[in-house]
Amino acid sequence: MYGQHQYVVHADPASVVADLNTEPVRDHEPEVTEIIEMPASSTESWAVASTLGDLHDQICTCMQCPLGHTRTNFVFGSGNPNADIMVIGEAPGADEDEQGLPFVGRAGQLLTKILEAVSLSRDEVYICNILKCRPPNNRKPLAGETDQCEPYLWKQIELVQPKLILALGLTAANTLLKNKESMTNLRGKIHDYHGIRTLVTYHPAALLRNPEWKKFTWDDVKHLRNLYDAS
Repeated sequence: MYGQHQYVVHADPASVVADLNTEPVRDHEPEVTEIIEMPASSTESWAVASTLGDLHDQICTCMQCPLGHTRTNFVFGSGNPNADIMVIGEAPGADEDEQGLPFVGRAGQLLTKILEAVSLSRDEVYICNILKCRPPNNRKPLAGETDQCEPYLWKQIELVQPKLILALGLTAANTLLKNKESMTNLRGKIHDYHGIRTLVTYHPAALLRNPEWKKFTWDDVKHLRNLYDAS
């Protein structure tokens, strides 16, 4: 924990993302329990994995939905296995599928800059997606795909034990929070995801397409940082 660490604002949102806007994008505050108990996910062996490494090794060959047959690489997650902040997106894209790591394309570069703007590095947080395999042509995940893959995410959260979650994009937010609320209704509020304080903001890929939303994401990550410092 960083206690009362005073973060340094390195830039406003416009300057944080200006260098990435020239190319098209490829396709009530809840109490936090000391031990986070996620929904019972499975009786299979991976469900009792004791480390992220063990979990990865047991699920990386998953073929339980059609995406397993079209992926290049299984994209598990990366970062601090004991992170206080967990960043959760929707699904891997083409660059992530190629490299087997989350958020490594242009949207990932932007995410890195957004985190750095509030003095957070990728090594401090844990980053993953709801889906571990890329949907063809970066299409929106299907309900059956998220239903199949979400228990893996529950297990990741159980192992990391984050104090805060940042959901990137409406698909991730609606899947996690089990609602169909709009981004406008979800942003700026603290949501309770199984006892974990959760904030919602725009996906970095959406910011590349819609630069006018940068100021909203800037507000959201400053809120995240303030909650982090106060925890």
